Amino acid sequence: MNFSFFRKKKAKEQYTVGFYNLENLFDTKDDPNTLDDDFTPKGFKKWSMKRYKRKVYKLAKTISEVGKESSKIPPVLMGVAEVENEEVVQDLINAEPLRDVNYGYVHYDSPDERGIDTALIYHKDNFEVVYSEPITLFLYEEDGTRDTTRDILYVKGNLNKEEIHVFVNHWPSRRDGQDETSLKRIEAAKTIKTYMAKIEEKTNNPNYIIMGDFNDGPESASIQYLMQSDQLYNPMEKLLSPNRGSASYKKKWLLFDQIIVSHNFFNFEKGTHSFANANIFDQKFLTEFKGKYKGAPYRTYVGRKYIGGYSDHFPVYIQLKYNS
Repeated sequence: MNFSFFRKKKAKEQYTVGFYNLENLFDTKDDPNTLDDDFTPKGFKKWSMKRYKRKVYKLAKTISEVGKESSKIPPVLMGVAEVENEEVVQDLINAEPLRDVNYGYVHYDSPDERGIDTALIYHKDNFEVVYSEPITLFLYEEDGTRDTTRDILYVKGNLNKEEIHVFVNHWPSRRDGQDETSLKRIEAAKTIKTYMAKIEEKTNNPNYIIMGDFNDGPESASIQYLMQSDQLYNPMEKLLSPNRGSASYKKKWLLFDQIIVSHNFFNFEKGTHSFANANIFDQKFLTEFKGKYKGAPYRTYVGRKYIGGYSDHFPVYIQLKYNS
């Protein structure tokens, strides 16, 4: 008896939700309002249209492969960070590996001084956007000046007709030191919790997916603050090990890229989604294949040297099973 039909049907019911920090996906044009000069043909990085198109193709190919083994279709949701503007998101979904996928996106320009934003790419066959907005993160330096950073992208929508609330994050970096910047990331966590409280005033037991590059690992104060409510579960906690992570710094693995879900993804009612698994998409083609950084993410630049890789982060993803 041929059981392949049943296997196929089962595979189709599993949906991939991913997040990917694209590492400086800038176009080649100079924006006079942001610090993007390095990523221009005459800039420090000698960023050309050829290099840009090559990077866009590689990132699109990667996104098309995430979760493919067990869901058979490209991700239904893919949060992205470090995109310069709406045009680069459009170029990404129009690139040949994704061109035939019915993708749309949500993007807002953020006040970040470098001009990098977050966005949510979604499969129109499976996800319908109901409402979206950028949530401004108000951070201040000790002298009272505002530290402009990426907004938190909020999208409310229906995934296969089930309502979900998605937050796409790229929290303040550790560039000025881990301890010095920790309070900024705790402030980001507080901002999300405040917004969740507003949602809960109107919605009973909402479904949350909180994804992003948090610039903090699962054990950090900011993520632990977010997890204080008993309604969230972080499946990424189990993935970090000395040999594995989503980014590498000084040969040490980090898991700053995470996808956190609410506990109601563990029910099995008809017409809902339940959590199936979580993983880091660290396929060999995304890694440095030789030298002292062998196995680390194959990035586009090392300093000013162009090496033509993908990103300095691996994508992370979860899979949800639809209960039919």
